[in-house]
Amino acid sequence: MTGKKKSAQASVEAMYRVFTVPEAPESTLSRIDQNISRNLAGFLQEHIVAVERDLSEVEKDFSDYAIPEKPIFVSEQAQFLLDKLVANSVHTASPSFIGHMTSALPYFMLPLSKIMIALNQNLVKTETSKAFTPMERQVLGMIHRLVYEQDGAFYRKWMHDPRYALGAMCSGGTVANLTALWVARNNAFPAEGSFRGIHQEGLFRALRYYGCEGAAILVSRRGHYSLRKAADVLGLGRDFLVPVDTDDDNRINTDALREKCLELHRQKIRVMAICGIAGTTETGNVDPLDAMADIAREFNAHFHVDAAWGGPTLFSRTHRHLLRGIEKADSVTFDAHKQLYVPMGAGLVVFRDPGLASAVEHHAQYIIRKGSRDLGSTTLEGSRPGMSMLIQSGLRILAREGYEILIDQGIDKAQTFAEMINAETDFELITKPELNILTYRYCPEKVQQALAIADSLQAERLNTCLNRITKFIQKTQRERGKAFVSRTRLEPSRYYHFPCIVFRVVLANPLTTKEILADILKEQRDLSSDEGIQDEITILDQMADAVLKQHQPGVRQA
Repeated sequence: MTGKKKSAQASVEAMYRVFTVPEAPESTLSRIDQNISRNLAGFLQEHIVAVERDLSEVEKDFSDYAIPEKPIFVSEQAQFLLDKLVANSVHTASPSFIGHMTSALPYFMLPLSKIMIALNQNLVKTETSKAFTPMERQVLGMIHRLVYEQDGAFYRKWMHDPRYALGAMCSGGTVANLTALWVARNNAFPAEGSFRGIHQEGLFRALRYYGCEGAAILVSRRGHYSLRKAADVLGLGRDFLVPVDTDDDNRINTDALREKCLELHRQKIRVMAICGIAGTTETGNVDPLDAMADIAREFNAHFHVDAAWGGPTLFSRTHRHLLRGIEKADSVTFDAHKQLYVPMGAGLVVFRDPGLASAVEHHAQYIIRKGSRDLGSTTLEGSRPGMSMLIQSGLRILAREGYEILIDQGIDKAQTFAEMINAETDFELITKPELNILTYRYCPEKVQQALAIADSLQAERLNTCLNRITKFIQKTQRERGKAFVSRTRLEPSRYYHFPCIVFRVVLANPLTTKEILADILKEQRDLSSDEGIQDEITILDQMADAVLKQHQPGVRQA
């Protein structure tokens, strides 16, 4: 026995072997598969959010930049992934991970995902997808009906008609929003007379032909950053994604929206699209979609609703009224990997009019021929996996009733957490939940009293100090890894619109309990006593005392 480690060899036989399905249940690959499944199950059952290990240390495990010359065994790579990747991943399914729009998945998604991966269908063309193509059309039809509630005759006519598309499947909300605005741009500058359309001649000639100085997309200041990307990619320029002021509840101000449209009209800038938000990323608020639809119609603009987060609220009979007016949208974005609870990498956009998507139709003789059933003719992305299989599985296994329970529980949980925060003297609720997102911060009762009577300069000083404390607590809690809330920056009107750093909480995980939420608050309260932040706490306390003393009756003003 030499003890020499056995090494893998590259050969024709070895390459053939790795592409061959193992026959025996006790084969090496079968054992590896079972080991991975056990390891992942153990990881997912843990409630810790992340191991307390600095990212710079993790980087050392991935520092090799040269592709290996010699192969290694699958078992060796599997162990590497389990030790170095899985062990150092973020446990987004943990019930105490409540900081981002990523949640636990229904466990059935794991085995069902094997079907999608094993079949490796490419949805760009029926020659590489077959049954996956009508399935994707069915999923688009299901979500279309959720939004627009057309009758059965409508879907029997349009859902599988190869000449039309009720929507487009995408890798996520960013591409879905881009697809919707791509359709809006092409329909805003169609072929006419000697002009062959913007899709053929480009933006410069389109603007010149139609006598415009530019084309704009309007959205509230709470709009998702993907809309800026879309304005850039579509050639409009980021300056032409026009932000509109919001009210105190982070919803677009419709008077300001209409005034902005009139201003652009006077400047000969075409209002190409107006975007409503159904579930803002930072605060979870819903724009007044009904009123926005009327303004879009007045200015002949495409009305798009970014419902990447809040769209599934339509499942809830109790809360669907919050999205009133969404049915008037020309297009609506959903992110399936958010509140439809499918794995990452699935979004879609649906169009009210089945003919709208023809504005971006494209063909190629070798793959997407005109008149074919190929879904790639109206999608921005070419090769795509069959993620519709997982969406359809969720819609069938959970069904409307199941999704309604998940949505209702999330909103109820957010309202409960808001009540818990209001009952705590050391915390301040910044935005109350409309859906299942809320923001708050560490702010002792005495400081809240001082802020209530402070002038703008005093409020700025107090809030600057609070910002440093909130950032410290959030960062330290994240590094400890037991729980996670994210942070963002808002400009509350009650604090003279000064930028305030706040905790942001997303309550979509059905496994999150009231006890877990109480533990998160307790850990944050304990962190306020950490020696690393005590100087700031002392300064905050002194500033609050000074403000309160200045406003006491009988105290002489300077």
